[in-house]
Amino acid sequence: LSTLSSGINAEWPLRPGTHSHLILLSHCSRMGRIIKPNKVVLVLNGRHAGKKAVIVKNHDDATGDRPYGHALVVGIDRYPKKITRSMGKKKQNKRNKIKPFVKVYNCNHLMPTRYSLELNVDKDQLNKNAIRDPALKKKALREVKVKLEDKYKSAKTKWFFQKLRI
Repeated sequence: LSTLSSGINAEWPLRPGTHSHLILLSHCSRMGRIIKPNKVVLVLNGRHAGKKAVIVKNHDDATGDRPYGHALVVGIDRYPKKITRSMGKKKQNKRNKIKPFVKVYNCNHLMPTRYSLELNVDKDQLNKNAIRDPALKKKALREVKVKLEDKYKSAKTKWFFQKLRI
């Protein structure tokens, strides 16, 4: 018998039906969720890889159309540009624009951070079914853009609105 980091004895390899297997399963089900709504994540794969996003709704369990854990995220496709004092108001407003994206991602392709961002988006407009229809998706993107730009102008979550630098 080997001891796991949590102090539970388990046979290696675990065999279904043994008591250690059942104890381990019950231990895993008590663990807290990492990917939850309003959590800031980094997108790891795909077109938006390296971009920051916020989880709107998560599905830990598989559904009929997606046989894996997934989450609906809202993120920033094009970050606002730097502004200097010498720029005029018109140029500043143009450089403050944000281009958002809304997408359903596999949870394996998201890396959660320690940060949270409260986005008060309308859950009826922004759901998995709404982003399938192009007209509804465009409407949802407009709403998200307004919310993100308001958050950016409040200047409380500066880190979220800057490009990821390594």
